[in-house]
Amino acid sequence: MNLSHKETDIVLEIMRTLAGADNSTELRETVGLLLLRLFDAQYLASYVWDHDANRFVNRVSINMDDSNLSTYEQHFQFCDPITPVLQRRRAATCVSEIISRPRLEKTEFFNDFLARDGLHYGVNFYAFSGGRNLGDLRIWRSRQKEDFTRKEVALLDAIGAAFTQALLKCTREEKLSGASDADLLFRVERAGEKASLTPRQKEITAAILFGGSDRTIADELCISLPTVRTHIQTIYQKLQVSSRTQLVRKLTLN
Repeated sequence: MNLSHKETDIVLEIMRTLAGADNSTELRETVGLLLLRLFDAQYLASYVWDHDANRFVNRVSINMDDSNLSTYEQHFQFCDPITPVLQRRRAATCVSEIISRPRLEKTEFFNDFLARDGLHYGVNFYAFSGGRNLGDLRIWRSRQKEDFTRKEVALLDAIGAAFTQALLKCTREEKLSGASDADLLFRVERAGEKASLTPRQKEITAAILFGGSDRTIADELCISLPTVRTHIQTIYQKLQVSSRTQLVRKLTLN
């Protein structure tokens, strides 16, 4: 994909932001601003899907009216003709790919919601990890602009892969920071009993959950580094995971 110098600089800035992210809300806002620059777009909204409540929550928006978005959250998200379809797409997708402009402009959703903020050409990306929607990016242009090109959609999709991983990292860290030590240890004990972890393996699992490196764990438990790594591989097998990320996610996000 051929990028201009300006586009390359913005993409690199996005990637640096994603690599250093530790808060999912700030991440969506910061990356959103950069994406508007990258795609010469004017508007962005971003939500997280609450599976239990069956609705979008945790809004981040740029250049959109708060009261209009509140109307979306209270009413229009439940009669939205485009977002459920876009959400099922596991790739960046133009709104025009799923509904024609003339058809969209006849809907209440367009006339009483989108048009009020001047939104006309849209592209959406939904960040999924497994079956879980971690957050989305809804980027829009005004009527005075043109629809998004295939190149722009492909670029958003490429950025979306890194965006998803950054959101997953932030979500995991936020979950950990919001849980008490006692709760985390209880989760280790419960999972350890089910998976028949030994007392030593439970100790190591807890240490991983609290962010300990292999070397730190070896020093704290007074065992060799190879022994720690052997235990970790056994823990992975018993808990049916293949990495620290999967281990932490299994014990904190379920």
